Amino acid sequence: MKVAAILILRGMTSLAWAADAYVIRHARVVTVSGPVIEGGSVVIQDGRIAAVGKSVPAPRGARILDARGLSVYPGFLDADTRVGLTEIGSVSATNDTNELGDYNPHLLAYTAVHPASEHIPVARVNGITTVLARPLGGVMAGQATLINLDGWTVHEMAVRKTAGLVLNFPSILGGRQLDPATSTSRQIKYSEAKRNYEKGIRELRSLLEDGRRYLHAQQARAKDPGLPALEANEKLEALIPFLRGEEPVLVSVSRKVDIQNALEFAETEKLKIILLGAGEASKVADLLREKNVPVICGPVQSLPPQEDDPYDIAMATPALLAKAGVRFAISSNGAANVRNLPYEAGTAAAYGLPKEEALKAITLYPAQILGVADRLGSIEAGKIANLVVTDGDPLEIRTNVKHVFVAGKPVSLETKHTRLYQTYLNRP
Repeated sequence: MKVAAILILRGMTSLAWAADAYVIRHARVVTVSGPVIEGGSVVIQDGRIAAVGKSVPAPRGARILDARGLSVYPGFLDADTRVGLTEIGSVSATNDTNELGDYNPHLLAYTAVHPASEHIPVARVNGITTVLARPLGGVMAGQATLINLDGWTVHEMAVRKTAGLVLNFPSILGGRQLDPATSTSRQIKYSEAKRNYEKGIRELRSLLEDGRRYLHAQQARAKDPGLPALEANEKLEALIPFLRGEEPVLVSVSRKVDIQNALEFAETEKLKIILLGAGEASKVADLLREKNVPVICGPVQSLPPQEDDPYDIAMATPALLAKAGVRFAISSNGAANVRNLPYEAGTAAAYGLPKEEALKAITLYPAQILGVADRLGSIEAGKIANLVVTDGDPLEIRTNVKHVFVAGKPVSLETKHTRLYQTYLNRP
């Protein structure tokens, strides 16, 4: 039910309103895609941004937030997480990121998301309003999903049910590997790693070829219904949008040579790919620009991937990619630490990435890479009203998030952390 009166709210840290129309007034509006509007207003109606500007009328019955002295930003988008799929990493019963088998293109992370995860409000309270949740295990781990961080059900949360097929690309390099028989790790020699890599590539090519044959058989039967019925195959059916280039393949890869191999493989198989992690992406930045392959890099706050790398290589990677003209976004690559996404971007800014680019790397750029820039990533009329109101620069750790809107609704800033704080603050 709409509220007829206009209510002025000041200094609140959480909002619980019933109306579907809101106006944020007298704020510094950082649109990201356009100029900053000083003393501007944002009108929210029916879950969308209805208007943005210096002076815009309030809808009848709207609730008004006086944001004088505050700034409004688009909600942050973390493009590589396990939010909703895991709760406590060391407790296997709370993790739903891996499935049996190496090739599971038909499995959807969407079906495993737990909307009541404690990681969701903890991330949201620091301005993260949208995440890509992806599975982990095997070679083809399954399909990632893009969700807003508010809703009773995953159906309410979903922005894109399928946002890409996760491919853990085989590595040609050696390293340590866990032996399940003895529960100890052992060093893998290059010769063994190379054999494993070649076997993995053969299996991948064979599966993709089977998928193409399945697609061709479907097309042939569509032209000639008299042909024998095609036996349904869930795995091959799931591959079709990716074989057609309609959806991206999210390739998890790290080392330089593996990135080069993944690019060559994708070009041969005619796949549209996005790199995840890609710790050594800056070492092949020119090739990535030439192939127009975007990178979702992170975490930025991490150690160098190789012992002879510069100490700051992970922190400087976004700046190096930007300088080379590579499309990129910054991610947290986790679940519990998604809340640190703004500081990942802030660290990148401290190591050479222009601050405006750092902000775009967690708002507009991931939205563009994931194909949802028409709905997310900036403050523009018509987009989903995912908004963050702060008392300063959100990339600075001293800044406080005052209000968060997800899909046009103000959400509580209470978390397990704040509840525990209050509990022990009041302990006798």
